[in-house]
Amino acid sequence: MRVFKFGGASVKNPESVQNVARIIKNHHGTEPLVVVLSAMGKTTNALEELCNLFMGGKRTQMIKAYNQIRSAHFEIAHGLFPDPGHPVFQVLEQSFYQLYYYITEPPGDNYNYEYDRIVSTGELVSTQIVSMYLNEAGLPNRLFPAQKLIITDANFRDARIDWIMSSRAIQEQLTGGFRRDQEEKLPPLIITQGFLGGTPQGFTTTLGREGSDFTAAIIAYAMQAMEVVIWKDVPGLLNADPKIMENAVLLPNISYQEAIELSYYGAKVIHPKTLKPLLSKKIPLKVKSFQEPELPGSVINNNEQQDNHIPSYIFKHNQVLVSIFPRDFSFIAEENLSRIFADFARHGVKMNLMQNSAISFSACFDLDKTKTPALLRDLRKMFSVKYNENLDLITVRHYTRACIDKLTAHKEVVMEQKSRTTLQMIVKKSS
Repeated sequence: MRVFKFGGASVKNPESVQNVARIIKNHHGTEPLVVVLSAMGKTTNALEELCNLFMGGKRTQMIKAYNQIRSAHFEIAHGLFPDPGHPVFQVLEQSFYQLYYYITEPPGDNYNYEYDRIVSTGELVSTQIVSMYLNEAGLPNRLFPAQKLIITDANFRDARIDWIMSSRAIQEQLTGGFRRDQEEKLPPLIITQGFLGGTPQGFTTTLGREGSDFTAAIIAYAMQAMEVVIWKDVPGLLNADPKIMENAVLLPNISYQEAIELSYYGAKVIHPKTLKPLLSKKIPLKVKSFQEPELPGSVINNNEQQDNHIPSYIFKHNQVLVSIFPRDFSFIAEENLSRIFADFARHGVKMNLMQNSAISFSACFDLDKTKTPALLRDLRKMFSVKYNENLDLITVRHYTRACIDKLTAHKEVVMEQKSRTTLQMIVKKSS
């Protein structure tokens, strides 16, 4: 069995969906295949904005945003299904009516709960459209709701997996689906949503942004898959974001450990949670281009021989650097650190870099319009706090002196940490 994952860029319009169908047809033989799909194009961003308008009580803007999202999906569907009476349109009507009914009710107090209810719509309608198109294209498939496969706790927006319950649900449901297909002499093909999970009580949850990669890994882990293939708009794993560094080069093979390091520091190709379940079962992960599917792409496995051949660069923008001081000028001791870490954990803020001196603790993290102000308010209850915004965090694996000189040209280094293999710098443009 294999698992394919297609991201939003691969299903952003009718032509993209048709291309996904061609890839599946060309790579799907008699062995079972599970296809994990993201929301279409930039739908998740649009639904996040819809959620913010909903929570802010901005009804007129909210309805306009809703109509734009709905129209975009119907436009894609019309490009794939010329018959206006095709059942896909009734299915979409039902899905979007459910969303409309929900957002016209008063919002609750739990933003994360409301977020998961609204934003999950993107994956649900994406899989409805693609599943029905694959049926039309001669690829009969079964659509399984991820909320019944990926069982989580109720930590909305960043739900934690119940591995025992999830493995049992995946094995029971998917194996049953495969068996029925084989009895009907069909190549077993299953479609499901990435990013989504569900609690045992039936509430929809999400796994964190870019969580579709994680979904693919969870299913592969539970089913002992031969491999996972993530189809991207890049030729494979690159040593830098090509939108930032024009001379980014392909990494044809890196180890699980190197990939985990890169993902921990923020490399966008692989979700940070994705690799650990694959490592535990020694399941290879391939990254291939949906634009040029014939290219070999990259593979992540046990091979460590090429890990340090090429420096890798990770850029995180829109960073906040906060410095925290005890009000009585005492040392930053364990008691202070435990309170600081508790505040970060309570607000769900991940530190990208941390450093402490005798009387201060500094941490760098992503700016979040909701989480950051709340975190700073709580920190100020016990400490003096200073912070800067609009900073960049640059991480270099296997750095060289030439790398450092090039990256710091015309920039002020605000903070730096260096180990044998990894350099991290917080920088701002020199005035």
